[in-house]
Amino acid sequence: MPRFVSTMAAAAGSAVLLAAAVIPGSAVRSTQAGGRVVAAVLISPDYQHVTGAHAVPPTTAYCEAHYKIACYLPRQFEQAYDLPVLYAKGITGKGQTIVIVDSYGSPTVVHDLAVFDRQAGLPPPPSLRIIQPAGKVPAYVADASREGWAGETDLDVEYAHAIAPGASILLVETPTSENEGRTGFPQIEKAEKYVISHHLGGVISQSFSATEQSFAAPRRLLTLRGAYQEAARARVTVLAASGDSGAAGVGYNGSTYFRFPVTSWPDSDPLVTGVGGTSLHLDAAGHQVSRATAWNDTYSVPVSEYIAGDRGPNPLASGGGKSVIFRRPWYQDLVRQVVGARRGVPDISMSAACNGAADMYQSFQGQAAGWYPTCGTSEATPEFAGIVALADQAAGHWLGLINPDLYLLAAARAPGIADVTRGNNTVSFRQGKKDKLYTVSGFAARPGYDLASGVGTVSAPAFVRELALLARHPHWTLGQLRRALSSCCRR
Repeated sequence: MPRFVSTMAAAAGSAVLLAAAVIPGSAVRSTQAGGRVVAAVLISPDYQHVTGAHAVPPTTAYCEAHYKIACYLPRQFEQAYDLPVLYAKGITGKGQTIVIVDSYGSPTVVHDLAVFDRQAGLPPPPSLRIIQPAGKVPAYVADASREGWAGETDLDVEYAHAIAPGASILLVETPTSENEGRTGFPQIEKAEKYVISHHLGGVISQSFSATEQSFAAPRRLLTLRGAYQEAARARVTVLAASGDSGAAGVGYNGSTYFRFPVTSWPDSDPLVTGVGGTSLHLDAAGHQVSRATAWNDTYSVPVSEYIAGDRGPNPLASGGGKSVIFRRPWYQDLVRQVVGARRGVPDISMSAACNGAADMYQSFQGQAAGWYPTCGTSEATPEFAGIVALADQAAGHWLGLINPDLYLLAAARAPGIADVTRGNNTVSFRQGKKDKLYTVSGFAARPGYDLASGVGTVSAPAFVRELALLARHPHWTLGQLRRALSSCCRR
């Protein structure tokens, strides 16, 4: 179930290899048990409301004055990623469908998106369709789990649409809550296989994950990969959030953190693009006043005060690290010096910071209707789904697994990849009977690929052109790409 903190409870973020290498004898350790449930202990997927409801979307100036953190409107994100350049050329996601998968969904998502669009000055999507291919979702009851998933669904739909306003949205709801470990994943896999076999959309956005170590054994995880293998064959791009606990992760009990670096799945799956988080630093118009940094609000007192009700530290950072399940896929050979022999995540990052939160609207029962500044890699993932939809339109067809292209573009220093070179995902937290302070040392952003931000973030106009270019030339070498970029894709 989703990470949901506003009520201070855990109510809850080319060629294709269809068979990923698995590390033999992978150690899957149990979570550190015991200790009280603190407000910051959260269950994936990952999003958090930073403040209570507002009657109108709060501006950056308002949030900075009242909460000492920034919050941003949809138009600011569009400007930050230079999207108006694409929109002016008719690249809006037209003709594409973004598939959003969430447990339960939101009973008010149609209404909430309409309110969001009116306030943001966005057109409605060509269609917003809801299906339940894995079984009927139970009637909505306002409890922590359903409220959390409803908020997650609203966030996913609103920000996928904000980035690709011309794309249709297909919301796929499942009847069982995804949780840490295997629970809920079989229904998600069934629903995604239906979407893929019926050719319903070119990009699937998943704002959920579970720590790899929360599965009892690697084989339990590996039996759930069927949808991703089918997606690769069907050239459907699959995305997943890398989590909001930095280098740490939540155990199966949902109440304690691992005290050593971990990663989560499905973002660690080689057939999935893992989406991490950055902090954007914007002015009121959405112009970047400084370069994006790897998201880490763990040690921010204002963020902790409004999210957790204390002064922190609380783990709030981009998930990232090395898989204990999957070997390094071939496309990460270019960054073997960083990932070693294992699959590294994330692959790429988008906005996720709480100090830089995204204004979203919700009206379902159980919480006050209104606008909430919200953050997490559950924001970043639908944003990147919108970017993929734009690239699908530019290419004229679905792109499928884009990870090989991401690493090739990064190696070529393509202008569409905006390197993130500052920040880290080290986190600290208190847990156990003695409320002991623990620190899980993570990874620093650096030039090139890193385990805090992946290859970096995007400059959308160049990035979309570059993905479309590689789609036309899937067998290009690094040298051929560099020569092509020197003439076609520099702004």
